[in-house]
Amino acid sequence: MRASGTGPAVVALGGGHGLAASLTALRHLTDRLTAVVTVADDGGSSGRLRREFGVLPPGDLRMALSALCDDSEWGRLWRDVLQHRFASAGSLNNHSLGNLLIVTLWELLDDPVSGLDWVARLLGARGRVLPMAAVPLDIEAIVRGIDPDDPTELETVRGQVAVATTPGRVAAVRLVPENPPACLEAIEAILAADWVVLGPGSWFTSVLPHLLVPDLAEALHETSARRCVTMNLSAQAGETAGFSAHAHLEVLAAHAPRLRIDAVLADPSAVEDSEVLATVARSFGAQLLMRQVGVGDGTARHDELRLAAAYRDLFASVMGDV
Repeated sequence: MRASGTGPAVVALGGGHGLAASLTALRHLTDRLTAVVTVADDGGSSGRLRREFGVLPPGDLRMALSALCDDSEWGRLWRDVLQHRFASAGSLNNHSLGNLLIVTLWELLDDPVSGLDWVARLLGARGRVLPMAAVPLDIEAIVRGIDPDDPTELETVRGQVAVATTPGRVAAVRLVPENPPACLEAIEAILAADWVVLGPGSWFTSVLPHLLVPDLAEALHETSARRCVTMNLSAQAGETAGFSAHAHLEVLAAHAPRLRIDAVLADPSAVEDSEVLATVARSFGAQLLMRQVGVGDGTARHDELRLAAAYRDLFASVMGDV
């Protein structure tokens, strides 16, 4: 059953700043919006809470909720409360208040989804935030060239932070455990969606993991929704250093060979060869839409109104006005 509201039913997959960028843009187009968030973070406040309480890492979930807050004095204030980070010489140092609030609700309600829904109500969020899996995950990568004296040697690196900052070149990633239980509500949202948006974000640690949860991947194959991949504005130091735009798509194909894509959205400034990218996109069955979606100041940051306009035109051009 599709959620009530206005606009297309859209599910955005990702984590961290990349997912927040897509959510702040998509909220201009619809209030039938669901974020499905990676749960593999093992650093900072999230990592500490995960290790201490055995919970899902709350940080990326908190960021997604903040991106969906109501654009009112109430919503903006509670967004700032949620994002507030303590700085002290004690044990609260670097903890986000929102992370603590989310973990508190999880302990009181014994239900991660219900806890996130309550935070969304507090923020007046224009959408719903769900974890991609019901258990915390680890990311394990096969990395080439960590040792500069042996650039062809393959090594295994474990943990989101370690993978994201590796000095080598990531060849492949997998999840631990390999067959984690997916969040059932996330599967339902994907099956009921009009559009599924994958990316932008850290390619190996925020984007690809969704395709490695078997039940979530199956829902992406089965859904009647259109699927869009939003490309990054630049390669990420460490994780995808030296990757071209089309190499990012080729990595997707290698990890999810059954995945069908309907559209690829890219900024011309981040594409080395648009013809090659269009060819790779067509191999997925996708059309390529080139639009300026960055802020235009030389930094790799998305402009929410430009990105919203690109999504609006994409949704209309691929399936007609919805």
